[in-house]
Amino acid sequence: MPHGPRYAAAVIESSSLPGDPTELHLRISFDDELWDTPQADTLERWDVAVLHRRRTHDGAQGAAAGSACPTTDCSSCTSEDVAVGEMTFYRVHLDRGRNAYWAMEEESEDLYETAQVLLDPETGSFTSEVSERLEYVGSALLVMNRVTLEPQWRGHGLAPVLAIEAIHRLMAGCRAVACSPGVTDLSHHRLMDRSEWDRVSAKITRGWERIGFRLYRDNVYVLSPSSQDLEEQRGVLRARLAELGASWRSETTPASQE
Repeated sequence: MPHGPRYAAAVIESSSLPGDPTELHLRISFDDELWDTPQADTLERWDVAVLHRRRTHDGAQGAAAGSACPTTDCSSCTSEDVAVGEMTFYRVHLDRGRNAYWAMEEESEDLYETAQVLLDPETGSFTSEVSERLEYVGSALLVMNRVTLEPQWRGHGLAPVLAIEAIHRLMAGCRAVACSPGVTDLSHHRLMDRSEWDRVSAKITRGWERIGFRLYRDNVYVLSPSSQDLEEQRGVLRARLAELGASWRSETTPASQE
């Protein structure tokens, strides 16, 4: 097995979604502990909750609830947000606080491996080789550290759909976005087989390449926030989400109501 998997995404492929995917939404948060330290000034951890809004009509959930409601503001309906996944990002400020290379080394092995590829240990800035590849649209580095979805939501290409929205919100002031595709959910017995591991890992990587990430070196993929592909793919993936929602609704609507 490859060493140090950093990423979680589609591992178990389900045949049908457990709910309308267009009811998924993100809650992005930053926990500021008010530490006046160089480390805190350099590294910001952003947590993204993936939530699914479930509507309940007189105790009925799912398709029954939706089909029973004449309007979206039905007085007999209540809704609740259920966590179905999470993402973790780090905004790394290369121009304030301590040397970013060593701040990332201290934070985690995964961040350190990214720093070793992209940053100069002497200055904490992008290496000259990396800088030459990037337009100057900011000074920070955004690291997409982890993306996870509950098993029943996997296998439908939702991770890139959700990730690109989070990136769009968090990339302001960043010169590059980085990730290291891999598998972190090892709970399923199929991944004990090397060929299955390779298949799943390749599928995850293709999802991030679809957003616009490109391999730089040593499994570190880089995306430029100024890339035209990023905005174009955001539109494509939003359309894909709408298609998934329409498909789910057509499959779950009772025949008598079609």
